[in-house]
Amino acid sequence: MSDAFGLALRRHRVEKKLSQEKLAEKANLHPTYIGMLERSLRNPTVNVAKALAKALNVSLSRLIADAEAIQQRGR
Repeated sequence: MSDAFGLALRRHRVEKKLSQEKLAEKANLHPTYIGMLERSLRNPTVNVAKALAKALNVSLSRLIADAEAIQQRGR
């Protein structure tokens, strides 16, 4: 699931035309951490996932549903 979450996070970030740095700033996180999440090197806590969803202006449930859809497709 962490691979799929990372892909969903990246897709939403790119759709919103945000750099990792800008997303990190909006979510009050370090830019390196954003990259690690997108590459599935780290797993976010629920609070971090909520902050990311808010920064991306999507619901947490949407972000997770997108990750689940990616996981079900196998990519």
